[in-house]
Amino acid sequence: MQQPKDLLSAEHLTKIFDIRQGFSSKAFHAVDDANFQLVTGKPEIFSIAGESGSGKSTLAKMILGMELPSLGQLTYKGKPIANLSKKEKRSWFYSEVQPVFQDPFAAFSPLKRIDHYLFETVANYKVVRRSEADKYINGVLEEVGLSIAEVKGRYPNELSGGQAQRVAIARALITKPSLIVADEPVSMLDASLRMSIVNMFRKLKEENGVTIIYITHDLATAYYSADRIAVMLRGWIVEMGPVEKVLGNPMHPYTQNLKDSIPQADPDKVWDKTTNLAEMEADEYTRKGCRFAGRCPAVMDKCKTQEPPSFQHDGRAVKCFLYEDAVA
Repeated sequence: MQQPKDLLSAEHLTKIFDIRQGFSSKAFHAVDDANFQLVTGKPEIFSIAGESGSGKSTLAKMILGMELPSLGQLTYKGKPIANLSKKEKRSWFYSEVQPVFQDPFAAFSPLKRIDHYLFETVANYKVVRRSEADKYINGVLEEVGLSIAEVKGRYPNELSGGQAQRVAIARALITKPSLIVADEPVSMLDASLRMSIVNMFRKLKEENGVTIIYITHDLATAYYSADRIAVMLRGWIVEMGPVEKVLGNPMHPYTQNLKDSIPQADPDKVWDKTTNLAEMEADEYTRKGCRFAGRCPAVMDKCKTQEPPSFQHDGRAVKCFLYEDAVA
């Protein structure tokens, strides 16, 4: 049987929530018409970036099978994730697709020793024989810079944040996955630990052939680690392509705004604006036309009434009317 071309494919992927407002409800598109592909046999780090409330985590939950799409389709190795049975998820999908979450301590019970989770994962997925478990787990831990001697018998609170996240990544690697979905995996770590985790992802891609979806609001680590990036705004993917192009020379006004918002050590560039983020988020999600029109410096009249399509331009997809004439 021929292996599917796409490891993961999203086609017009949409997630709609009904938000109650008094006696009525309103449709809320948390993810709206997302399209992207990850190719089998070509491991990469694919970053999904954007500010809080952009739909990144909802997209991650659909990829992991924790949320069902409202519209569109999401397939893993040619199989729709939403149609997988509980048996297929347990025996196949969850061994191939593993999560790494933002808070490593939330992934472990404070009442269980850390090594219990590692041995339990080996046993549940029957990765190796029980007699070989110690050696196998130690080998996986060595891939993330730890050893079984460092974690055996210890509780989560006895580890540092960086150690706990490394153990979480090791646990994900035990099943030899093809895809890791890492949702804000470094946001709770300090700068030096962030880079060690990001470097680990690059090593896993290059040496283990693992594809990683790296979800973040940190453009610096995305630029350093990712091969491609999709920038999200209020449920839309507004710009997607090679990370050097998208972040090195952003074309969508929102991506430009996002890049310019990175703090700089310059006393002459002080942030002097006050914004009600909750009101802005609600307004942009429900806005007609382009959702960025309210704060876009290049806004045109049609941006206020028409939703822009995605235009292919300069090796990337850009959801902006500024590139309509260039494509034509």
